[in-house]
This record gives sequence, structure tokens and C-alpha cells, in this order.
Amino acid sequence: MADRKWLISGAVALAGRPDLWRTTLRVARTHLPDGWWKRRPFLPVPDRGWMGFRYETAFADPGGRPSAEQLIDYLEWSKSWRYLG
Repeated sequence: MADRKWLISGAVALAGRPDLWRTTLRVARTHLPDGWWKRRPFLPVPDRGWMGFRYETAFADPGGRPSAEQLIDYLEWSKSWRYLG
């Protein structure tokens, strides 16, 4: 339930930022495991263990999630790095 609430709040924050939609897709693609279509559940979702590690290193809790504001900040940061190279 908490993940659903987090996804909805992130989606609502992102809905008002069409300038970040392409960046969101690009970032999401980089988080997908190679050959995701070969393994169950045959969905393009990141590995739970890897995401737990990422959340634990960022928030000191494997169940932690960024706020909608933090998500937007991360996407803006990611977008800015694309134009530096």
C-alpha cells in the first residue's frame, strides 16, 4: 500500500512537469535489469534487492522512498547531467 501511495504521489508531481517525462523514461530504462523479458514476472521492473540497496544507501532504510519533491529534484539533476556530456 505504501508503494502504491508513493507511486501515485510521484506520478502526480511528474504530471505537471512534461519537461521531465523524457528524462523519466531514460532514467527508468537505466534501472532495468538486462534481459528482463526472459525472467518472471516478464515485466520491466528493477530487481527488488538492488532497489532495496539503493534505498538503504540513500535513506538508511531499505523500505524508504523519496518524497515527490526529491524525485523531481533527482530527475532535474539527471537531466542536467545529460547536457554536460
